[in-house]
Amino acid sequence: MANMLNEMDEEIREQGRDVNVIAKQIQVEKDSSIQVLIWVLYLLGLGLIVFGVMSKIYYAIPVGIIIPVIVYSNLKKQESYFNQLEQRVQQSASQIDNYLEQRVVVLQNTAKLVEKAIDLDKSVFADIAKFRSGNIKDMDRNEVQGQLDRAYKGLNIAVENYPDLKSHGELRDAMQQNIYLQREITAAREVYNDNIGVWNREIFEWPFKKYVAANKGYTTRVPFIASQEVKQKAREVFF
Repeated sequence: MANMLNEMDEEIREQGRDVNVIAKQIQVEKDSSIQVLIWVLYLLGLGLIVFGVMSKIYYAIPVGIIIPVIVYSNLKKQESYFNQLEQRVQQSASQIDNYLEQRVVVLQNTAKLVEKAIDLDKSVFADIAKFRSGNIKDMDRNEVQGQLDRAYKGLNIAVENYPDLKSHGELRDAMQQNIYLQREITAAREVYNDNIGVWNREIFEWPFKKYVAANKGYTTRVPFIASQEVKQKAREVFF
């Protein structure tokens, strides 16, 4: 059997390809075949019960009872599973938000330290302060991270333009805290995206998980996305 992709024969794109996350939520649609399957199983169970009573083959009765019980318990099990999975998604999202909030505080403190030494652009304070509210929505989380990156860049440029600031102990510590929090955010994003990947895959798993997901109105979730600025910077020559 031949491979679907053959690196020896197919056209090779030397320029490569830029990959982007599609920020779209996909609704799980109801599948009539699953509904038919469930009803068939229920009717099969009922039929076995009636058959057992009418023909006095009594061992068919418990079999007829077991079949719908198994179907029902499976559906409830999947509901419980998705509830637990959603809690894991929310917990990992909350972890990112906690680090983002800490990063806002660190950047605010950094901005105040820098302002004591130079006339810092007031827009930097405005950009940082507006993120103190917390309660970040799923769709806004990527944008908040990107704007915090830009605010940090503005502070970093200010420090670079005034070499004397680099010897400021508190400022140096604050900048190190920011770097540490950025690493923690990156790690938390991986956990979040892993949970999102499980969610997006299993809501379409046939038959019972998809049936529950469709009835609950579940949709896919958008993973944490690298900002355009970060992606552009990754293409630059560092050395």
